[in-house]
Amino acid sequence: EEVLTTREIFFKYVLNSKLLWFIAIANAFVYMVRYGCLDWAPTYLRDAQGYDIKQAGWAYFAYEFAAIPGTLICGWLSDKVFHGRRAIPTILFMAIVAVFIFLYWQFSSNYFIVTMSLIAIGFFIYGPVMLIGVQALDLAPKNAAGTAAGLTGFFGYFFGTALFANIGLGYVVQNLGWNWNFIVLLVACALAFIFIGFTAKEEQYLVKQAKQ
Repeated sequence: EEVLTTREIFFKYVLNSKLLWFIAIANAFVYMVRYGCLDWAPTYLRDAQGYDIKQAGWAYFAYEFAAIPGTLICGWLSDKVFHGRRAIPTILFMAIVAVFIFLYWQFSSNYFIVTMSLIAIGFFIYGPVMLIGVQALDLAPKNAAGTAAGLTGFFGYFFGTALFANIGLGYVVQNLGWNWNFIVLLVACALAFIFIGFTAKEEQYLVKQAKQ
């Protein structure tokens, strides 16, 4: 096994890898959607739609609980159906997330549709959260895997959660209203879709090389 220096890990295999940058940027938008829906759901349902706190709490719980089977199924699809490819199931799940965000937005006065939409968003968003980290590990050498995962994680939590989901969406809601909150979330889904799409062809080549 080749021993890499710290400089080689950072500059040759992580910072110089456009695929890892695509994954990291995509992760920021995935986390924005994840926490943008999760953290703002109780406030939106209570303040904008008039649901009581118990109803909002159940919707919040359903979102998180659905993540368990969703993550497992997404991982299984990646391994067994797509034969180790991570980009395709991530793209598929993010497209479905966008559909249910739209339903959540347009039918927010219907508590049943709101709950079902949040369950579906929770089910489908956590698979991409998990697979992006796995994809970073797949694309980096073993000695650089931790640094690669750290880069994608940093983009997810710092940019996606702290800046985009918390500060950014808060500013949008306060100054432009709730409708723009959903528009921004749909744009974030599209950008995650696009940046992961940039990795799909190269990933297919790398998976084939690994099997030879």
